[in-house]
Amino acid sequence: QVQLVESGGGLVQPGGSLRLSCAASGSIFNINSMGWYHQAPGNERELVATISSGGSTNYADSVKDRFTISFDHAKSTVYLQMDNMKPEDTAVYYCKGRSIFGQDYWGRGTQVTVSP
Repeated sequence: QVQLVESGGGLVQPGGSLRLSCAASGSIFNINSMGWYHQAPGNERELVATISSGGSTNYADSVKDRFTISFDHAKSTVYLQMDNMKPEDTAVYYCKGRSIFGQDYWGRGTQVTVSP
């Protein structure tokens, strides 16, 4: 089993920045990719960014050049640096880990609100 705990959400003004953290524990040696997803009210959960164990990254078009995903192996923590934020970034942000067996693990989410 893998446990994921997100932190760092909150209220930010348009154009501002936030950094989300997701600490992983448990059988993390089986994890070969991690990612961030978000879900706004009434919408489906959508991919924001992913990072593989080799460091390859992938971003949704809506966040390219504004968000950066990274992974600290020593801390078993994945980060999402969000800059130049927009109101449409408002959502609950979830961390996901995928194992080498294809099993997905999810955190409970953290609320991000972008508003004047």
